[in-house]
Amino acid sequence: MTTIDRDYFRDERPGSFHVIGSTVQRADARGHVTGRTAFFEDTIPPGLTHLKIHRSTRHHALIDRVDVSKAYDVPGVLRVITAADVPSNWYNVLRLIGIEPDDEPVLAEDRVLYRGEPIVAVVATTEEAAREGAARIVVDYTDLPPVFDVEEALTAPAFKRSGTNYFVYEGHHCRRVRFGDVEAGFAAADHVFSWRYGSAPIEHAPTETTGCVVVPQGNGRLRIHSNTQACFFTLDNTALIIDRPFTDLQVVGGTVGGGFGGKVDVMVEPLACIAASLTNRPVKFVYSREEEMQVSSPRAAERLYITDGVTNDGRIVARKVVLYVDAGAYQRHSPYGTTKAAAHLPGPYAIPNVYVDAHCVFTNRTPSSAMRGFGVTIADFALESQMDRLARELGIGPLEFRLINAYRDGDMKAHRKLAEGTALIEVVQRAADLVGYPLSPEHRALSSRRED
Repeated sequence: MTTIDRDYFRDERPGSFHVIGSTVQRADARGHVTGRTAFFEDTIPPGLTHLKIHRSTRHHALIDRVDVSKAYDVPGVLRVITAADVPSNWYNVLRLIGIEPDDEPVLAEDRVLYRGEPIVAVVATTEEAAREGAARIVVDYTDLPPVFDVEEALTAPAFKRSGTNYFVYEGHHCRRVRFGDVEAGFAAADHVFSWRYGSAPIEHAPTETTGCVVVPQGNGRLRIHSNTQACFFTLDNTALIIDRPFTDLQVVGGTVGGGFGGKVDVMVEPLACIAASLTNRPVKFVYSREEEMQVSSPRAAERLYITDGVTNDGRIVARKVVLYVDAGAYQRHSPYGTTKAAAHLPGPYAIPNVYVDAHCVFTNRTPSSAMRGFGVTIADFALESQMDRLARELGIGPLEFRLINAYRDGDMKAHRKLAEGTALIEVVQRAADLVGYPLSPEHRALSSRRED
């Protein structure tokens, strides 16, 4: 371990970066490596019960009948919970920041929109009894045609109760960016190139699966031990769903055995709180590994079409991007991620004419949500792949091509924010040094700072 001057924490002078280049111990490292860190599953209160879910076996179907009677034949089953037991069954996790509509049920009512959607919860004295009780639930369906392709979904009959298979942004079918005149840019270009890029859903696969333990308190409050990555989202959304004052809940969280954005969607806490209230017993609800892989929110699959107009000397004069983000059956964090993507899609390049249509599309897949830089990560893969292909087509080195087009301090971005502290040029130059890439004096003389 590198010894660090204690005074580096107190040095507030601009440009004093004493941590850079040093090894700094994480505040929670010692607890993790000694086994002293307490995770939610370390909470084992007396009388602990277990909750398991009967999930949809269909991608898209009407629910004709739900028979819960056989679940009660299992010894140890205490309670079966349906949508009728959820005080405010429809929600969306981003309503706390004004996103509408509430488009997802905690438990399915008259239909299911993806395979694995929760329909009935079973609470029992043992995990085995809860699992067996959930397996004995009988659901009759009328199958409906599922839609799995994002472009097909835009023209398919609407299966969402909001009436569209896409999120509506201020009256528009997509999040739009318009900067300059992209058609005029294409007309002025020496070459126009267009390619398609795509990604599949990506599962977070955390070591610790999603879960919580809810313990009723003597004063009527509920204490929620959770591995949520968003304690206040969890508290506020859970309170709204179970129709209780925020002050009735206490969330004990912050320790996560792997999350990467996948534990922000408030999926287990509301049902565990309802079960604890109905039984007046502590309740544990934790995903199996199969559930974590099947129904926890993955990174969204995305499809991008990028068209660039370029000049012979390597300048991009127009860029048009059409993006389709597969939100799955419900919106969760995808409308926000799509907005981030739209703002980012021109990339860190000074392009005078930009056109972006970013669609947040609903399909009959598992709902997607946050995952490390979501809305930007896949876009960056596509944009930088595009830059490499353009450079090859023009016979220009890949680093030189980026330096020619790099944005600089004071440039106006396509979403009309001034670029500040860009440093892309300097980063590329330094990367060239580290790998022994020969840059010409002309390219070495470039700077992110413009002279007054």
